[in-house]
Formats: sequence, C-alpha cells, structure tokens
Amino acid sequence: MNQIARILPDFHVQLHRLAIVIITISSLVADLLIQPSHADVGTASAYSPPYVPNACYGYDVSLFPSDNLIAAAGNGIWDNGAACGRQYLVRCISSEVAGGCVEGATVEISIVDVAAAAAAAATTMVLSNTAFGMIANPSLTNDGINIEFQQV
Repeated sequence: MNQIARILPDFHVQLHRLAIVIITISSLVADLLIQPSHADVGTASAYSPPYVPNACYGYDVSLFPSDNLIAAAGNGIWDNGAACGRQYLVRCISSEVAGGCVEGATVEISIVDVAAAAAAAATTMVLSNTAFGMIANPSLTNDGINIEFQQV
C-alpha cells in the first residue's frame, strides 16, 4: 500500500504533463488547418481591346504586362488613381451559370485603368478578355462573375 501511495503522485504529474502535450499539439494542428483568408470578395466582368488610352498610362503600352493580364478598377478599389499599377491575384468563386468558373484557376493582373462609369459602380474590377478567360468561361463576359481577390 505504501508503494502505491508513493507512485500515485508521480502518476498524476505524468498524466498532467501528457494532457498539456496533447492540448499543445491539438492547438498547433488547428492553427495549421484553419488559416484566415486575407482576400476580399467582389465581382468582375470583362472588356475587349483597345486598352489604350487608359487612366493610368495614357497611350504608353510599354508599362503594360506583355501578356495583357490587366484590369480596370471599379470605384471600390480605384482609390482616386492610387490603384494604378497595383497587382492582384484573382480567382472566380461563382457565377450565375453552372460551370462558369475555371476550377482552381488564379490569375495575377495589374490595374491599368478605371472602369467606365456604369461598370465602376457595379463591379469591383473589369478584367481584360485574356485575364477573364483564364479564370472563367469567356461567354460570361457580359454576365459577370463573383471573385476573390488579394493584392500582392
């Protein structure tokens, strides 16, 4: 009986240490699995060339990405022209048409213009046809899509 009385406090200490280790590991695993998103949600449509003149660079196409992965900013991100040159990662998250988004596709665009007045109020960004077609069905250019976007 004496031996059990001596072992019992050690057992409780070891059990307490094990519980702390399990809680710590569980917390670390939860942190790895649940990562907060730093992206915003908005809408996008598409527009066709010509992309000049534009509000950011006028007729100077040398400042455009050579792949035409560009966009015009809507009122929400235009920021009185401060958006010029900003780059965003954009992905389609939904559309009114089933299968409208290209699954898993993301495109990196540069802001080169402000959206036309009607579009600026109604959409977050208007993507070049090239950029739009990389993340959504090109036939949806007039319907628009819901996007997730993050400045890089």
